Amino acid sequence: MQSSKPKARQRQLRSFVIAWLGVTLLMGALTFVGIYYATGIVNANASDPTDENVAALPNPEVETTPDNDFDPSEIETTPVPQAEQAIQVIEETLDQDAAAADRANTTTDPAASVAASDTAANTANAVANANQAAGQGNDPAAAPVAQDVTPVPSATPIPVSNTAFQVGIQVQPNPKPEEYTMWMNEVRDKLRLGWIKQQVRWEDVEPSPGQYNWTALDVSLALAAEYNTKVMLSVVTAPEWAREPGNQRLDEVGPPADPQTYANFLITMLYRYPGQIHAIEVWNEMNIDREWASIYGLSAENYVTLLRTAYNAVKSVDPGVIVISGALSPTGWNDGVAAYDDFVYMDMLIAAGLLDTTDCVGAHHNGYNIGPNVPVFSGQPAPNDPTATFRGPFDNAHHSWSFYTTLNGYAQRIQQAGSDKKLCITEFGWATTEGLNGTPVGFEFANDNTLAEQAQYFDEAISSMESWGFVWLAWVWNLNYGPQAGWDAANDNVPYSLIRPDWQNAPAYDAIAKYDFRSR
Repeated sequence: MQSSKPKARQRQLRSFVIAWLGVTLLMGALTFVGIYYATGIVNANASDPTDENVAALPNPEVETTPDNDFDPSEIETTPVPQAEQAIQVIEETLDQDAAAADRANTTTDPAASVAASDTAANTANAVANANQAAGQGNDPAAAPVAQDVTPVPSATPIPVSNTAFQVGIQVQPNPKPEEYTMWMNEVRDKLRLGWIKQQVRWEDVEPSPGQYNWTALDVSLALAAEYNTKVMLSVVTAPEWAREPGNQRLDEVGPPADPQTYANFLITMLYRYPGQIHAIEVWNEMNIDREWASIYGLSAENYVTLLRTAYNAVKSVDPGVIVISGALSPTGWNDGVAAYDDFVYMDMLIAAGLLDTTDCVGAHHNGYNIGPNVPVFSGQPAPNDPTATFRGPFDNAHHSWSFYTTLNGYAQRIQQAGSDKKLCITEFGWATTEGLNGTPVGFEFANDNTLAEQAQYFDEAISSMESWGFVWLAWVWNLNYGPQAGWDAANDNVPYSLIRPDWQNAPAYDAIAKYDFRSR
């Protein structure tokens, strides 16, 4: 049954157009009278130069010889829009928008969702199309009419088209709206950021085929939309039912047997949250065994197959969504079993076709105990810091210690392959144990960083990424792991949290907020 809402909208628009025409006619009449006064026709018999109704004395430098051939009927006026044609254009646009929205809610046709995602843009252009149908087009003579009508704003550029450098932050999900509202306030009002990142564990959302638990996403995506904040979802961990047959390591994170099952999950998610997902990262750190427990090993070719299948699925539903390849882990290890060195694996990915099937190349770098502009090359360790208790970057010359060398190394490989694809840094940050009651095992480097140094490093990193020109998007790691984990010193994510014990904001807040990415 057809909804009555479109009919009501049509009646309102018909009334609006008729009223608009009435105002236009009235303004035309007033303009006509004004012309009479301005040319002296109405006051032709006035003789007193002090009379209020007489126009100001003419400029003696301007010729004032009357035009005896003047005919007011020859004055060109802005044509009145053809009412019925204007109404028809707007109504047809609204009908198409409503049909697209209905299809997106009732069908699995990917094209329907694409149409639904374009609804706002179609509606925003409806009045402009109506003017063009009425013969105005882009004629400057139409300007007086445009001044009488509230301008229709241009549609917001789709995410994939906005290539300006932008920064966001990882926000851990919470199913309680009141708590997630606190996090969104921090992101919008204090950090002044326009993006958040959230990890989606597929195995938790779809534990059985077709059985979904959307609780956390229902909360976070609705609030992000309310706060006008873009969302990047990093989708990982295939559920047991989708894993490879014969895999004996189902208790570890691994890929699906069939990449299409992963793609189907992305499609389902995009249909459930149309217009609320702006970027998707396809997997995470697939160059290490604990994130890619597959019977086929750490295969770059198999990952690119998963990426290509996911990319095509996402674009079939919403071409505006940014697809980001899974970020690599800068491991410093390269046995091809437990891990591949990230530079080696990046070369393998590029050879397998990575750059042809992604919008942006994912990358990670959570700094150790050196700043973001300190290079570390083979044979060239970081300049010695005698106060540092963790000696890795100073005694072992490997690029993985260095934010600068790792990211520039990725960019060079992409450029050498003949591509202009940019990097999306889906995690970057500096850990500090200042104010915590302990140190996570293996994170002793965090003892060398103070909160003040953490703020300084963020400032330098953001400034550098923007100046380099090869970074598109970057997400701080992280906002709220501290309070979510009760500031458990054994949790290795807590030292990165910008919300510190006793709900204190780290000094890094100010270092990030001063860039005011929200207003860009």
